[in-house]
Amino acid sequence: MISKIVNIFKVPELRKKIAFTAALLFVFRLGGIVLVPGVDREVVKQFIAFSETGAGSIFGLYNLFAGGFFSQFSIFALGIMPYISASIIIQLLGSVVPYFQRLQKEGPEGRKKITQLTRYGTVLIASVQAIGVCVLLTSLDVSDGTGVGRYLVAEPSTMFYFITTVILVTGTVFVMWLGEQITNHGIGNGISLIIMVGILASLPKVAMQQVSNLFSDDPNLATNPFSFIISFIVLIGIIVFVVLMSTAVRKIPVSYAKRIVGRKMYGGQATHLPLKILTAGVMPIIFAQALVIIPTSLASFFPNTGFGMFLQRNFGDFTAIPYMIFLFVMIVGFTYFYTAVAFNPVDVADNMKKQGGFIPGVRPGKSTADFIDNILSKITLPASVFLGFIAILPNVIARFSDGGIDINTAQFFGGTSILILVGVALDTLQQIESQLLMRNYEGFLKSGKIKGRRRY
Repeated sequence: MISKIVNIFKVPELRKKIAFTAALLFVFRLGGIVLVPGVDREVVKQFIAFSETGAGSIFGLYNLFAGGFFSQFSIFALGIMPYISASIIIQLLGSVVPYFQRLQKEGPEGRKKITQLTRYGTVLIASVQAIGVCVLLTSLDVSDGTGVGRYLVAEPSTMFYFITTVILVTGTVFVMWLGEQITNHGIGNGISLIIMVGILASLPKVAMQQVSNLFSDDPNLATNPFSFIISFIVLIGIIVFVVLMSTAVRKIPVSYAKRIVGRKMYGGQATHLPLKILTAGVMPIIFAQALVIIPTSLASFFPNTGFGMFLQRNFGDFTAIPYMIFLFVMIVGFTYFYTAVAFNPVDVADNMKKQGGFIPGVRPGKSTADFIDNILSKITLPASVFLGFIAILPNVIARFSDGGIDINTAQFFGGTSILILVGVALDTLQQIESQLLMRNYEGFLKSGKIKGRRRY
């Protein structure tokens, strides 16, 4: 393992990409320290403690994906979620609107136009969410039953609303730009890495809290050792199953007919077409998380109404049954949707036909495309159910637990966080693997030595 790590730094281009990625991620974490102007810092500290007790659990999951910056009300409080929401809307429009369908088929120029529209959508969604944050800042009482009103912004004004909205939208646009730069010039998917770093930032605090609770003398804080061990075993099991599901493939046998081009003969060999069981990867979880917070965002616009209280009660608490059902359905739906976007059986069948390849017992062309699509639909069903089950498993445990697992632990060690961490880590390792194999170095994910060409 040490030699493999050393090989990474032997490749100048790969070394520069990793350093560039690490530098931009550091900028993201550093910029999140800056608070929004006009917010009382002491009340912010009180709000963080207030939310960690469980009373403010409606913010916990969004705060987790925002890297902890939402509860701090920093300039990056909205995180990258508006960009993800805009991407979801654009991709949905690409399935039903002819204009977006044409853009998807126009190659680099079409993708450039889609990227531009996604950025505009990000600004629009971030503006709406920023107004919701302003309403939250001016209406949230963190007195925690003391009878003395403590508000994050004591005397809001029109200028405060304007400045805060501009700062939060600018922060989201800057985070979006960081993610795009990492994707284009660094290693891995920049948006996913930003979310991953935000989740990992909570690891030391949660770990220390669990260790202190394990040895605490306070009966209200003490964690049952048996429950702690069971939780750790469940965590390891979730990681193992996520890795197995992420790397599993369904191999379809493919044969190539012999053909002569010039003086050389090609084909005449049997191979296979690998279909990943989880083609969508981690994106359904991220997409579903971006949509599942919409009801609580709407609730912030109606803080003292029956509609707002209904949304907050059923979708603000991540242990509520409507929340879990909504999250499960969204994950299953987005798994199928993103699989259809990421893998096109028609294109695969056409390319196979042009190269003289065929699936034994299946006619080339449309029949091959239908055959591949049928298999893809069958293997996507268990994968989508698995994703949904793993995502809501910690919610169910936290709902029916006797105190062995608290809210913060369930949110961090929950299926959503683990799926994102494992998925992003595997994707990044695969990109590093490909960079090493291109230069005849042994990678992380495959065993055996790779011999370089002998030079004469």
